[in-house]
Amino acid sequence: MIKEYSKSPTPLESIRLHAQLQRTPILDPISSRTRLFSSRVDDAPCWQLAGRFHSSILKTGFDSDRYINNTLVRMYAACGSIGFARQVFDEMPERDVVSWSSMIAAYVTWYGFPRSWESLSNDPLKALSVYLDMKKANEKPNSVTLVSLLSVCIRLVNVKLGESIHSYILTNDIKLDVSLATALVEMYATCGCIDKASVIFNSINEQNRNLQSWTIMISGLAENGRGEEAISLFNEMEESGVIPDAMSFSAILSACSHLGLVEKGREYFDRMVNLYKIQPTMEHYGCMVDMFGRNGMIEDAYDVIRKMPMEPNSIMLRSLMSAYKNHGSRAGFDEDLIKLLLKIEPEVGANYVLSATISSVSGYWSDVDETRVAMKSKGLKKVPGCSWVEVKR
Repeated sequence: MIKEYSKSPTPLESIRLHAQLQRTPILDPISSRTRLFSSRVDDAPCWQLAGRFHSSILKTGFDSDRYINNTLVRMYAACGSIGFARQVFDEMPERDVVSWSSMIAAYVTWYGFPRSWESLSNDPLKALSVYLDMKKANEKPNSVTLVSLLSVCIRLVNVKLGESIHSYILTNDIKLDVSLATALVEMYATCGCIDKASVIFNSINEQNRNLQSWTIMISGLAENGRGEEAISLFNEMEESGVIPDAMSFSAILSACSHLGLVEKGREYFDRMVNLYKIQPTMEHYGCMVDMFGRNGMIEDAYDVIRKMPMEPNSIMLRSLMSAYKNHGSRAGFDEDLIKLLLKIEPEVGANYVLSATISSVSGYWSDVDETRVAMKSKGLKKVPGCSWVEVKR
């Protein structure tokens, strides 16, 4: 029962049963404890539970069990406590490929938690450091390890490292299952090698392709300026019987936006809501605002923001304001949206510059002066845009 509840939409019920089991002295709770740790701890109050269960393991003498330690690493990583995950890993008396893979995956997972940029940039490198230690220990990576390592390449946008992992897969005759193939597709697409991504994607048997495979390839095509191919592949996915999800529609709406296919974008948005019954997210609304804005349809873009059921975020507001700056509008700009942007991100200098520009286009010169004074009083400056390229040596 504990095992089944741990995989269910109500994993907290497994915790209740485990507590009941502990009150039954004739039963040994070790197997149930490992099942409990395997539950979706991200759905439970991690900080209140993780330490309690770890303490219970230490008291009952199960801290040398490799399976339990592997699960502890994953549990702490899911709770966002990478330090405790690493401590458990370092103190393990013996490790297997699952141990190493769990620690590498922990650093990849930890990358997604909100922290400073300096901390974020170090996490993929720590994952690589664990992999190097794994090689020194003569432990061969499996497909799960390689998927995590490819995620590191994606974070670092490092195609050379990704190619070396791909080479390792080929030279060691590792089976390219759908998860590993999909990770390769995403790595190549993210690094701008969309043709290589297409080759890998086409090598996956159509019957084995899952929704993630299709979505990543569609998104890769859209992000690499191949919008028409993205639309064609989306249609092919539907024809194959795969039902698109919210992420799939984000990719296709983005493609329509960059291609200027307004009516096509409207059609896909309508199909998403009415045919597939998918509730639009901030990202979907943002794609629509961007699509209308790029095509100078300021009133339509504003109408999306006005009718959406949530408050717009800063990205959407900047998109609308930039469109208004570039194309203008018969109606004046909603000053409340300017105030909202400065409320959401009061410390971003570029927002004040954009707000002042909008006010000047609308003819509100007093607002321009007030915005510039506010920016100066806060000591803010617009940070120049920048980009980087990898130089071949």
